[in-house]
Amino acid sequence: MEKLFYSIGEVAGMLGENISLVRYWSNNFKRFIKPGRSSKGNRQYTSEDIETLKQIHFLVKEKGMTLEGASKELADRKGSVSKSVRALDCLKEIRAQLVDIKQSL
Repeated sequence: MEKLFYSIGEVAGMLGENISLVRYWSNNFKRFIKPGRSSKGNRQYTSEDIETLKQIHFLVKEKGMTLEGASKELADRKGSVSKSVRALDCLKEIRAQLVDIKQSL
């Protein structure tokens, strides 16, 4: 069962990045990411927020875009970026499975 909210540490682990970078992106992409807050004031991310952060990660880290360029790309073509991110995630999963198979041989 999928959780409704994820902590910033969980999101950072999913992305393979530091918590400070996730916080930085959350602050710079407020137009796209709107994490809620817990009673203690901690950020709580939804699945939609995580998908947007994955798109930002793809644009900035994989394609080498600036934050301003990534913001413009998200605003202009969110659907095509989402497809690219999903395809990349699938390929990473396939690669991990192939590595597991290779190690078991």
